[in-house]
Amino acid sequence: MTDTAPAPASIRIGTAPDSWGVWFPDDPQQVPWQRFLDEAAAAGYEWIELGPYGYLPTDPSELSDELASRGLRLSAGTVFTGFHKGEDQFQRAWDQAVAVAGLASKLGAEHLVTIPDLWRSDATEEVLESRTLTDEQWDRLGRGHDQLGKALLEEYGVHQQFHTHADSHVGTYGETVRFLEVTNPEYTNLCLDTGHFAYYGGDNLRMIEEHPDRIGYLHLKQVDHDVLFQALKNDTPFATAVARGVMTEPPLGEPALAPIIEAVAAINPDVFGIVEQDMYGCSVDAPGPIATRTFQHIFGETTAARVH
Repeated sequence: MTDTAPAPASIRIGTAPDSWGVWFPDDPQQVPWQRFLDEAAAAGYEWIELGPYGYLPTDPSELSDELASRGLRLSAGTVFTGFHKGEDQFQRAWDQAVAVAGLASKLGAEHLVTIPDLWRSDATEEVLESRTLTDEQWDRLGRGHDQLGKALLEEYGVHQQFHTHADSHVGTYGETVRFLEVTNPEYTNLCLDTGHFAYYGGDNLRMIEEHPDRIGYLHLKQVDHDVLFQALKNDTPFATAVARGVMTEPPLGEPALAPIIEAVAAINPDVFGIVEQDMYGCSVDAPGPIATRTFQHIFGETTAARVH
């Protein structure tokens, strides 16, 4: 399935270590960080995410030099949260935020993507807890994210963007709307991941249309529906589905990226759209060419100079 690539939109397009198969700070099978930076720049991107803390250099001066030497800039960092589990989860999240937001903000990044804990382990495939939250857990989830978002904004000038996720408690359209209802837009908005949202049948354009003020950040990816439907039918863990190619190279999957980019650009041209194709376990030689083709699909081969 294909879609028509858009003309260069006025949102800021970038990429992430995830598109190079990077899930962990240190894994000998992953692409070395120097190669990731080289290939991201060579593909045409100007913006990148930090990825798992510790994958890229954590010294601000060193990282700044490495990015500048390649014409790259930082859009955001990432932390992991589990606020539904209890009040003690704030300290866990804040300890990560001090490191990640502390580093990212020194390099000019103004966003922190928060990813919720999964109910099923992506490392062992073990079912860790119920797939759904109680009313009390929903309340904890909302309070925790607002507390974190307020602290991030006051301490680092960084905006929290919550990432719905497969195998997490916030994945469907209804769950995402409920999350928005229990959080304050001043402190908590969405990193709308087009692939993860489509994973459970979510309509990205509907979410953008109905909640335009809550779209603070984008992750651009597509799902392969054949692989997805097999995974859902067989209750396949997300990590296994990734290894089977559930997140596919644009424009081979869905949703179409052009209408999403255009819709968000009409709301706020300063939003980031970070290409983030889950590829953990891939060959180190696979990501670079895919990144280049994806960039060309979004912008066209002759429009790289107009990317911002």
